Amino acid sequence: MLLSVRHRTHYTYDPIAQRVALRLKLFPADCSSQTVRSWTVTVNGEAPDSHIVNGYGDGEAIWMGERTEEVEVIAEGLIETRGSDGVLRNWQMAARPAMFLRPTSLTEPGEEIRDLAAGFANIESGLERAHALSAAVRDAIDYRPGSTTATTTAVEAMRQGAGVCQDHAHVLIAAARSLGAAARYVVGYLFVGDDVGSDLIHQAETHAWAEIWIDNLGWVGFDPSNRICPTDHYIRIASGLDAPDAAPLRGSVTGNVDEALEAEVQVRQSQQ
Repeated sequence: MLLSVRHRTHYTYDPIAQRVALRLKLFPADCSSQTVRSWTVTVNGEAPDSHIVNGYGDGEAIWMGERTEEVEVIAEGLIETRGSDGVLRNWQMAARPAMFLRPTSLTEPGEEIRDLAAGFANIESGLERAHALSAAVRDAIDYRPGSTTATTTAVEAMRQGAGVCQDHAHVLIAAARSLGAAARYVVGYLFVGDDVGSDLIHQAETHAWAEIWIDNLGWVGFDPSNRICPTDHYIRIASGLDAPDAAPLRGSVTGNVDEALEAEVQVRQSQQ
């Protein structure tokens, strides 16, 4: 499938920000499930400097501006996608999978998540265990927009039994790590068309899921929110230990300013 993406993020500052620094992880890479046909990222109309490939295998760049009233970031292009049953093949990264065993403040498992995971500890197949964990997380946490925030932890989402895709991914990551499986947070785009049904869950800007390391197979994606592994409707952008680590845009502002944010993502099937 050929998908056209336009992701616009617009920041305004009042009064003018003395300095703005942004880390951009907005560079989808080629792998078994996708090929980048064309892709550009601009900040206020110009390409950012210092583009690198980090230890996770994801592209990232830094942008800095002085005395800035507004910042507009646009990422857009064409991505050819293919079904891979969620398996991430042909992926180059310096970091070892064991790095993703490390918990963060958002992915500490807590007693409730450890108890959930323990119910599947005796499943010998790592792949079957991961599928069972993903389903159990979705059963335990209802998809309810507005019920959590960006700072909600996996434990908090588990206790209240509601959340969004970020919470599903964090809880699944915490559960998998508690059983000794490396797991990481993935952010990307999800194409929702009539042919996949109107009940496919996604968020207005980007979508999130998890990848779990399966011995003799590698990284495998699981989307608890939709109870599936990523298909050719998914575009993978970046990964990390948790949502902040994988965030497509993250930065800092110097000055006592009020910041306003607008974000919009359009994903369409292209005929080119």
